This record gives sequence, C-alpha cells and structure tokens, in this order.
Amino acid sequence: MPFGVPRRGSIRINATVCNWPYYSRQADMHRSITRFAEHRWHCSVRSMSSAVRKRRALPSAFPVLDQPLKPIHQHVYEANLRNSSACLKKYTEFSEKVRKGGGENAIARHTQRNRKLLVRDRLRLLLDDEDFLELSPFAGLGLPYGDIPSAGCLTGIGRINGLWCVFIANDATVKGGTAYPITVKKQLRAQEIAIQNRLPCVYLVDSGGAFLPLQSEIFPDKNQGGRTFYNEAIMSAMKIPQVSVVCGSCTAGGAYVPTMAEEAVMVHRIGTIFLGGPPLVKAATGEEVTPEDLGGATLHAEVSGCVDHFAWEEKEAFASTRNIISTLNFQLPEEEETKRKAEEEPLYSSEELLGLAPKDYNYTIDVKLVVSRLTDGSRFQEFKARYGTTLVTGFAKIHGHLVGIVANNGELSYEAALKGSHFVQLCDQRDIPLLFLQNTAPSAARTLNTKQAEINTNRLKAQGSMMSAVACASVPKITVVIGGCHGADSYALCGRAFEPNFLFLWPNARVSVTAPGHAGSLLLLDGEQEEEQKKQEEKLNRRLKEESSAFFSSGRLWDDGVILPQDTRKVLRDSLEIIKQQQYQLSTEKAPSAVLRI
Repeated sequence: MPFGVPRRGSIRINATVCNWPYYSRQADMHRSITRFAEHRWHCSVRSMSSAVRKRRALPSAFPVLDQPLKPIHQHVYEANLRNSSACLKKYTEFSEKVRKGGGENAIARHTQRNRKLLVRDRLRLLLDDEDFLELSPFAGLGLPYGDIPSAGCLTGIGRINGLWCVFIANDATVKGGTAYPITVKKQLRAQEIAIQNRLPCVYLVDSGGAFLPLQSEIFPDKNQGGRTFYNEAIMSAMKIPQVSVVCGSCTAGGAYVPTMAEEAVMVHRIGTIFLGGPPLVKAATGEEVTPEDLGGATLHAEVSGCVDHFAWEEKEAFASTRNIISTLNFQLPEEEETKRKAEEEPLYSSEELLGLAPKDYNYTIDVKLVVSRLTDGSRFQEFKARYGTTLVTGFAKIHGHLVGIVANNGELSYEAALKGSHFVQLCDQRDIPLLFLQNTAPSAARTLNTKQAEINTNRLKAQGSMMSAVACASVPKITVVIGGCHGADSYALCGRAFEPNFLFLWPNARVSVTAPGHAGSLLLLDGEQEEEQKKQEEKLNRRLKEESSAFFSSGRLWDDGVILPQDTRKVLRDSLEIIKQQQYQLSTEKAPSAVLRI
C-alpha cells in the first residue's frame, strides 16, 4: 500500500464521531486517487534499488519517561510481586511438564527402539541457535480429553542461515505423534503466522495421523484438518517457500504435507509416506510388506519421485534443509549486529515489571511505568497527553524499531476511544507498527440513569469508531495482555478476533467476558429471588476465576503464548524483526506464465 493513501474500504475517523454520509460522499474521489497511486507504487517498487533498502531511519530524541517506583506504589507493588511469584511457579511447572513430552517411557521408545532424535534435538540441528520464538508451548494442557503436552507438536519461529522461518515439528513421543483437535489448531495458527508475515515454513513430519475417536472435531469443518493442505496451496501461490522433512511416520492425511511442499527431504529407514500402512495392506490383500518397501525413502526418491532429497540419517537431512533455505531469494541487511550495539537499554530494570503486573484491576499502577521499562532509553513521545488520559498513546523505539504504543490506563472512555481512533489511523498513515498493552476494565459500565445512558451511548459510538480503525489498519499489530482482557474494550485494543500478528499474555493475565468477582454485572436483578441469584453469582465467579487464567487460555490456543514480563522486550524485538523480514524478499510477485498444452 502506498504511503499516504487510505486502504480501500477503510474509514478515516477524526476526533469526532463518524459522519458516515460525509465519508460516503468522498468515496468516489478517494477511489480514483487510490487506484492511480497504487499503480504508480507497484510500478516503482519493482525497480527499488539495494541502495534504497539501506536508508537509515530518521534520528529521534523522544523525551525520557521519568517513572521511578515511588513510596506510594510500595503496597500495590509488593502485592503484585507476590502474585507474580505464584504465577511464575505455575509457569515453571507447566514448562517442565511440556519439556518431558510424552514421558520417560515414550522418550526411551522413540530414541532407542525407533532410533530417532527428539524434536528439540532436531531443532538444534535445523536452526542457527536455540534462541527461537516458541509459539503456544502450553497448548493442549488441561483439555477435556486430557493433557496433550505442546499439543503434540512444537511450533515457532527461528533463524536458518540468518533467515526467520516458521517451523512445525511433530513430537512423536506425545501419543505417538497422533493429531488431536488442538494439534490441528496449533498447526493452522503457525501457518496463519507464516502467511501474515510472509515467512518461509519448514515442516518436520513424524505423525501417525488423526486421533480417530475425535475425528468429528478434526476432519469435517472449514478450520480443521483439510485447512492445512489448503493453506499449503495458498502459501505456494503467494510465493512463500515451504520445505518438508520426513523424519518419521507420515500416514493418511499427513502424507499430503510433504507432497504439497515445494521441496521435500526424507530420511532412510525412519521416514515413511503412505496413505495406509502395512497392516492395512495385509488386511486388504493378504500381502505382507515392510514399511520401507511400501513407502520408504528409497522408493519415494527413486520410484515415485514424491521426495526431492534422500538422506541416510537425520543429521544429513537437516543439513540438506539448511542448504535448501540458502537458495531462497532473500537479501538480508548486513548491519544488524552494529545496530544492536547502538541500542539504548531502558533506564529501569525489566525485573521491576513483575511488581507492575497487576494482580487484578484494583492493583493497577500507571501504565507509563510499564512503558518506561520496555522502550529504548525509556524514551516515549506521547500523543494527546492531556486528552482522554485513560488511554496512553505515543511513539517509541524497541531495539531500534519505531512503534506506536496504545495502552490502557483506566476505563476506555468516550474521549480515550476517540484519541485511540486518531492515533491508530496516524500510525496506519505512516506505516508504523502498533503495540497494544491491554489491561481493560473488569466489566462494562452500568446504565442506572438517563445521564449515564447518554454517556454510555457516546462511549459506545466512540469505541465502535476505534474498533473500525483497528480492524482497517493495514500495519502490523502486536498485542500483549498485561492485566485484564475483558468485554468489548479488549476488541478496541486489538484482541484475538482482530487478528494481531502476535498476541501474548503475561502469567497474571485474565481473559473472560467479565472479570472474576464481577459476574453480578451480567445477571438481572430480581429482589424476590435474591438468595438464589447470590448462589448463581458465586458459582459463576468461581468458574470465571478458573477459566480466565492465562494458562487456561493458552491451553486452548487463544493466544500465541504466555511470556514472562521481564522477557517482554526481547519477545517484542524478535516479533518486530520477524514482521520486518518480508521486505527483504526480492521477488514476491510473478506475472502469470503462458499456458502450455501437454
């Protein structure tokens, strides 16, 4: 999209509630300008020289946020710190559980009898280092059908030859690599991230196919098993590279993953591809056949041609995969390390974020204290500082990347929502990525009188405008839930439904329609049945407390992972670098070739 040109279908919302007829009258004029500008931009982008790519960013001298901890904060800070310690303990327990995969017996069977590498050992051979961004590691824990550690597959984004790539790696120690509904959901989310950020995708396939007792939740619907193959086709059409490594069983539907990838590598003796294995052949024809003869690496490399590279062992397979990635048409900048050395660290310790992570909404401290512990040099150029003060907006740099920050600092009032609309569109106009720090009010404001009704109506209009601005913004968006994620306010702050590029939770975060302890705001008042209503409210509050926790959310893949507050700056750095990488792909479009008749 050209600079300064509104996205088609978007609505520019100024510091007043939308005047819809006015915008509709302007539509024709905007459309013709947009078409002309888009044509000029697409013509010029192809001839962009390497010199243009090396342009330096404008120097900035944003004011420093002077936000030290003060004695007045001590009581709240210490309460938050105790809560963070409890959350950290749970985080550590979950992490250890996930690291064990399918358990000691499954690991022994996988490594000794099957002579395969563990999934994390495979990633060590594939990636440049172990400093990768793992996505939703707690997915699959606490589900109705049992614990499925890491949902039976590891997904994340790591560097291969310096290039950020998405990886989707089955963990065959978990239920033999069987795909559960949560496994499919996690794989689809990884593909969605690859599509949204134009990242190369590497599949490490070692799967026994779908878990048949739950087939109704895996096979039939739009966003279930078949969507994986649809996404592969779409990614190929978008010129997003895909490589598959067959390092284990690849049965039934899973057999399509390597055959639809652009290049496939297969390991001798441990890799197999077939729709039905030897037991099915024997049941159907009475013939006994070995897995290797039916669908081994030799057969598919020499006879069927399903794979492109034969490897004698896993180490060779991952070396071959790294070589394939090196053939991709990306030109990465050379000054990355120099730039990192010049970055300013925040003036305050990131460890202090543990005490700034609110135990609940009543324990919230000014969000600028959080911002000052995330940005380079604790610098922040605030926008509309005196207007709509319950929403903090402004510009900052994180590891040298310019971002627009939108952060809750109280209820999302009428003025705050208008301010948010204005700022989001400003960032969209300037192509500046948006970072949302979400800590919304625990429940919607009640309407108890005529004056309150008018206030709430105006607030509703303004929040609708902000939602439109966020939904239509074409710039990358990252959301971090640092406290509560409740009600419609969470949509305006780019919740999951508004498709941020990444969404992370702090361990103290709460995700629910209303916060625990506020269930009464959802129930009708009835004086005659007060006691019965009180019991219902208590029951609902207990359920909200259990189902709103960050770990409950992450277990169901409502986010991209729970991250520690002190690691937030590093995670944001990686996310921004990942998003930025797509501009280094030299060729993203190709004119359609002539139809050849064979």
